[in-house]
Amino acid sequence: MTSNRWGMSREWLVFTVIVVDLIGFGIVIPILPFMSPALGGDEFDVALVIALYSVCAGVAGSYWGALSDRIGRKKVLMICLTGGAISYILLGFANELWLVYVARAMAGVMAGNLPVASALMADLSRPERRAKAMGLVGTAFGLGLILGPLLGGLLAGDGQSFAAAGFFAAAMSLLSVVLAAFLLPPDGPLRSNAVAAPVTTSSLQFIRHTGSELLLVQYVLHTFAVSAAIYLSPLWLAALLNWGPREIGILFGVVGLAMIIIQGALLNWLTTRFGLINLLGVGAAIFAASLIIAPLTVGEYPRAIVVFMAFTGATCVLPVLNTIASTSVPATECGRMMGLTALAASVGRVGGPLVIGAVLTIAGYTLAWLLMALPVAVVLIWAMTRDGRYQRFIYSPALDSELADDL
Repeated sequence: MTSNRWGMSREWLVFTVIVVDLIGFGIVIPILPFMSPALGGDEFDVALVIALYSVCAGVAGSYWGALSDRIGRKKVLMICLTGGAISYILLGFANELWLVYVARAMAGVMAGNLPVASALMADLSRPERRAKAMGLVGTAFGLGLILGPLLGGLLAGDGQSFAAAGFFAAAMSLLSVVLAAFLLPPDGPLRSNAVAAPVTTSSLQFIRHTGSELLLVQYVLHTFAVSAAIYLSPLWLAALLNWGPREIGILFGVVGLAMIIIQGALLNWLTTRFGLINLLGVGAAIFAASLIIAPLTVGEYPRAIVVFMAFTGATCVLPVLNTIASTSVPATECGRMMGLTALAASVGRVGGPLVIGAVLTIAGYTLAWLLMALPVAVVLIWAMTRDGRYQRFIYSPALDSELADDL
């Protein structure tokens, strides 16, 4: 019992570091759709800035994950957090559009904090508690989405200056570095609950060895839709309702509150009651339905509610995928797996804003919303077919007993 209590305390320490950093991440969400146009860009520049971040994060993500397997999670996490702080400082000083591109590119290169932190959370949690541990990561993200956008919207004010938001985000990341240095346990040998997989010479061989091809495709499809929705929603609400950074920040804050409730308080109960794959299907169904309904809504509150419902459904998807991914490999390769999921997710984050940005420019908002629903529908179909390989991740008391025996 002592070791379990200490293990949970370390999980909450990781949670604290993540949430402080994600407050900084969340600050830039409501300002980016307005920052690029304010510096002479257009709506497609907003998409390019988001996509550039994702490209850099995808290229670097698998490297950071694999590096954390070799030299330790804490070291890599602190490096990434420091680099993120520098990128926010650059964003605060940006007075020309090209500086926004540079700042977000650097932020992407240093965006190894989430996959590494997810791997660290997996290291510290027992297998039967993995869903709850990944829910803590989601809860941290939710808190970041509550406080970050609210602060970003307030600091940006009328949208004439974005320096204060950038510098405050940098301060949050630097604070997370200090917290990581003093709160996180030192790097040590990784606990392995399974026999280590044979060493592979490339990421492609690793993916084939673990049989995770279809799983990684779900990351691509899901993040395609989520990143496209994050890109499109502020523009849509600004165009139809004349909303600014303040209103967008408040809405994303409410979305973050829903993420905390679902992933922090309800996720463990939902997975226990219904199973991981079933929860994945329900979340994807709500997400897809909201995207289809969005262009049909009229009025301020219905449009805000449908955006809220879309992100609420999406909230149920990612922790399930992370739980499956982190449990499908030995602890000694968890960092590499989570890095690859970050790479797969980044592919979606690149494609989402670019594709939907092009569709928006050519055909308008209605087709853009409907097109976003297609990849989510594929995730739903994958969940409904219940690929036999992932049947073992559907929660049951017997599974808890088997996993406990392995410990």
